[in-house]
Amino acid sequence: MCQYEIVYQNIEQKSIYEEIVKNVFKKCFEEEMIQASKLYITVTLTNPEYIQKINKTYRNIDKATDVLSFPMYEKEELEKKIKEKDFQYEDILGDIIISIDKVEEQAKEYGHSFEREFSYMLVHGFYHLMGYDHIQEEDKKQMRTKEENILNKLNIPR
Repeated sequence: MCQYEIVYQNIEQKSIYEEIVKNVFKKCFEEEMIQASKLYITVTLTNPEYIQKINKTYRNIDKATDVLSFPMYEKEELEKKIKEKDFQYEDILGDIIISIDKVEEQAKEYGHSFEREFSYMLVHGFYHLMGYDHIQEEDKKQMRTKEENILNKLNIPR
């Protein structure tokens, strides 16, 4: 079972957002075989102004972005916890913040659905929380493969 909370910050609550979050995280937890864990994710859905404020505060980048991820564990630390099944207590995997306006904008820009773009942001954020990154080309390839795998299994192709 995947555990998550959705926080609405300066945007309207919509059931479609909640349905997509539920489906995406369920598949992510299954694929990473952590559904028995007590890992918990907070997803904040917001507007460009709020995500810009967070980006400036925590990353010193004064611009709006599409998604921010704040993991609680380093990759090796989390892998050890998962391998040892060290889930006696609920643990925060991390926070994901998504600008819904940016999702809508990018869906139009890339010529695909809102569902596809939003799902991608969630999967991308999830894998950052799992310790993956895309700075080095090899790491980027590994992360993109995992992301595309989830989206394909959800039948949400490009």
